[in-house]
Amino acid sequence: MLSITNAISIADDEIELCAIRAQGAGGQNVNKVSSAIHLRFDVQASSLPPVYKEQLLKLNDKRLNKDGVIVIKAQQFRTQEKNREDALERLQELVRSVGVIQKVRRPTKATKGSQQRRMDSKTKRGSIKALRGKPMD
Repeated sequence: MLSITNAISIADDEIELCAIRAQGAGGQNVNKVSSAIHLRFDVQASSLPPVYKEQLLKLNDKRLNKDGVIVIKAQQFRTQEKNREDALERLQELVRSVGVIQKVRRPTKATKGSQQRRMDSKTKRGSIKALRGKPMD
């Protein structure tokens, strides 16, 4: 059971974990041992609340394919157990990030007073710099 929040969790049978051979350097060990983990999670077939499913499917993320399946490849560590934990943590973090409601940003406008103060400070700074020049005859 992968816990997302106190009320929401993902059952183990909804997450498909598959051991594969890792890429990259590692000598002979990388050719013999399947230490990388391929995690597959079908969003549409999951028991997540509809709000979470909708937000996950809206994501513009390379880990989400067109069929609505999240694919995470974990191969950072040398052991299969650590890579399994890493993949599950990354899935948990992804689903949690969808649950956070973003604050709506309303564009603001600078007040006339603040604009005037800014222009005055720029003029003052320009006159200070002009006084640094050579004296005129």
